[in-house]
Amino acid sequence: MNDTNSGDQDWFGPDTATFGDRVAAAREQSGMSQKELARRLGVRAGTIRGWENDTSEPRANRLSIMAGILNVSMMWLINGEGVGADAPDDDTSTSDMREILTEIREMRADMIARAEQMARLEKRLRRVLANSASEAAADV
Repeated sequence: MNDTNSGDQDWFGPDTATFGDRVAAAREQSGMSQKELARRLGVRAGTIRGWENDTSEPRANRLSIMAGILNVSMMWLINGEGVGADAPDDDTSTSDMREILTEIREMRADMIARAEQMARLEKRLRRVLANSASEAAADV
């Protein structure tokens, strides 16, 4: 584990990684699968996937327990500051990684926007169907 305030490159800081990236890195460094971490936290594996994919966030009590299990600080999980996972041992250049992370974030934002658009369309369709059903009932 390293202290990101010690001058090392801030691999998992807010400009480089998301909360989910830090959870996944700490979990992988601890040698646990999503299923194992879920079991230890008393949640479903899908919940861990949601946290790692940044589609949901844990409550404070789960965050505290998870930090202890993963041997990182809560602040590191939240914002990348403090004691956390070691920087990746990878030959990939920093600019390549930033490029990849930027593309992933753009794709994630697009997917969220599409999901929101789909939810609006489903709501609109339900209204149209409800109106059609009430009009049909009034005609009877």
